Amino acid sequence: MRVINHIKEIRLKKGISQVKMAEDLQITRQTINAIENNKYNPSLELALKLIAYFDVPLEEMFYLEDALKHKEE
Repeated sequence: MRVINHIKEIRLKKGISQVKMAEDLQITRQTINAIENNKYNPSLELALKLIAYFDVPLEEMFYLEDALKHKEE
């Protein structure tokens, strides 16, 4: 099962650039890009920081790919 995220959609909806987000979270823009493109899963610590940063529930930001398939059936 893959972890999928909605970070890019949430970030764009809130009008935050990757550069601003990287500065705020003290990570690189490349890391954000990799996470948004599902090429890298953030550590638990970073995932929790992202949830707090955007002030959204966990299930709005992250989900398991197979879990989505089961919901659609």
